[in-house]
Amino acid sequence: MDEIRKPKEEIRNDIAKRLAALADSAVEAKARQIEKRLFEFANFLEANVVLLYINSASEVNSRDIIKSCLDYNKIVILPAFNIDTYEMKLMKVDNLETDLKLGPRGIYEPNETRCNVVPIECIDIAIIPGTAFDEKGGRIGSGEGYYDRLIPKLSITTRKVALAFENQITQQIQMESHDKHVDIIITEKRIIYKI
Repeated sequence: MDEIRKPKEEIRNDIAKRLAALADSAVEAKARQIEKRLFEFANFLEANVVLLYINSASEVNSRDIIKSCLDYNKIVILPAFNIDTYEMKLMKVDNLETDLKLGPRGIYEPNETRCNVVPIECIDIAIIPGTAFDEKGGRIGSGEGYYDRLIPKLSITTRKVALAFENQITQQIQMESHDKHVDIIITEKRIIYKI
């Protein structure tokens, strides 16, 4: 197990250095290109109910994407995290200004007093965050396994799509038995279909 976890931590550190080396303006420009590709992606355009995320520092900024989804009248679902059970509640968010609160992981998440839980089978497309990806759909997340637990529960017809900077694409990620793949990765340069 450690022979896989140690390289994963090295990849996380390498990606963090790569991203830190980018100027803020470059990160912003790349994020806009990723958003443009996402909004041209047929599976995304057809989706009504979209699972998104509020990004951490090592993930593509998602706030503008969420705002655009709300403008397009898509139903936006965001996760609320339970740090004791490593489970997520999927909740409908209508307004980023009023429906979010700072969660236990230091990331904004739905306020349970304002947002309703949505059944997982309602999700048309799931935008899955991550720190690093390979071209086979392998992913490294935060290391807490939230999305590795969520992905198998999604409908087989629900596309699992990651948004990533090219700097986050690595040659190969050693996957453990509990690690789950994404179907598609959208970067500022291309759309990668799991092979």
